[in-house]
Amino acid sequence: MTNTPRLGLPLLQAAQAQKHITVNEALVLLDGLGQLVLESATTTTPPGLPSDGDCYAIAVGGVNDWAGHDGEIAIYSNGGWVFAVPQRGWKAWIVDVESFSMFDGGGWLAGGVALSANNAATIQEVLEYDHVIGAGTTSSITAAIPAHSIVLGVTGRVLTAISGTLSSWRLGVATSDNRYGSSLGISQGAWVRGLTGSPQTYYSATDLLLTGEGGDFTAGEVRLAVHLLRLNLPGS
Repeated sequence: MTNTPRLGLPLLQAAQAQKHITVNEALVLLDGLGQLVLESATTTTPPGLPSDGDCYAIAVGGVNDWAGHDGEIAIYSNGGWVFAVPQRGWKAWIVDVESFSMFDGGGWLAGGVALSANNAATIQEVLEYDHVIGAGTTSSITAAIPAHSIVLGVTGRVLTAISGTLSSWRLGVATSDNRYGSSLGISQGAWVRGLTGSPQTYYSATDLLLTGEGGDFTAGEVRLAVHLLRLNLPGS
């Protein structure tokens, strides 16, 4: 055996010359894969100015130094690339989408937390929105909740104090405008932690709705985060 079975680390051979090369390659792979952080899982072209330790999952169609390595993980080290083959069930933080992802044997599944034998998956996501409030009684974030989502709750914080004739505000959706909170503060730093009594399913894309209490909005900015689950179908 010349490589370890799980991570593919190169093994020293009997009477091998230049052992340091093999050892250093193994250490580079361990350093990259031990706490896996991928800069991207959708690019096919090596970056022009990578830094040592940068890791990428190579999408189908890899070119230049990545040609012939589709689906592999590329780790930049000492002026070149070292490659590893990901295994089903590996998890990584992917920088360009700011999400943990799971490798399902064919690709990286953003937010994947559970996987069946035929790739039915449970996806856990937090979608975050910085929303500038316009003048009026209500203000909405269009399609903030994706279709076919199970929402656990919505959290948020006031980034810029909310102004207007209102004394407070409530957060919800068109069919229940206080589902995620009411009598919410309007000063900078005020927060909301809106938990649904039981997970709420949305079958179509749905707006988040902010409604003034005791008056209208004039201005302000809030940061809202939708905490949700989605269910992916199994393969055929």
